[in-house]
Amino acid sequence: MPESSRTRMTAEERGAQVLDAAVAAFAESGYAATRTDEIARRAGVSQPYVIRLFGSKQRLFLAAVGQVCDRIEQVFTEAATAAGPGAPLDALSEAYDRFLADRSLLLVLLHAFAAAGDPDIGPVIRDRYGRIYHLIRELAGAPVAETRRFLATGMLLTVLAALRVTGPEAISADWAEDMLSDLYEFGM
Repeated sequence: MPESSRTRMTAEERGAQVLDAAVAAFAESGYAATRTDEIARRAGVSQPYVIRLFGSKQRLFLAAVGQVCDRIEQVFTEAATAAGPGAPLDALSEAYDRFLADRSLLLVLLHAFAAAGDPDIGPVIRDRYGRIYHLIRELAGAPVAETRRFLATGMLLTVLAALRVTGPEAISADWAEDMLSDLYEFGM
């Protein structure tokens, strides 16, 4: 009997596939407008299976945000480790560019901030942002003011990337070019 050309996925692999589909869907439409049946369609599974895996759309959204934050923390940690003790914030700044190159990551992060008014979502989002803040301080050995400047600049770059006025396919905007030239003079 010939073997099927399709390889059966494990439950863990299927869950990862659903989570990747969720990140893409939430990046496009945000928390409120994204439907679990759209995520299921993208992942090639049934909508009840998505709910069986994650319990609810809210828990799936939080898992997607968690995956995005884990990736940000991973990128920063790898950059700081590779840089050694030299100029850690410079290494983190270069790592931030990798984050900005993946639109789905930055858009999910922005949608997470927008959904933080939800009493069940807000505490999780605030905790994850706080973890990123503490990680940056630890990796860079930076004081509060320097870490705050780094995060503020990073958030501005995130917004500019979301507006598509920076990056490889940037839409020209004089005001954005002014901001970016000024930012890069200060090392971000």
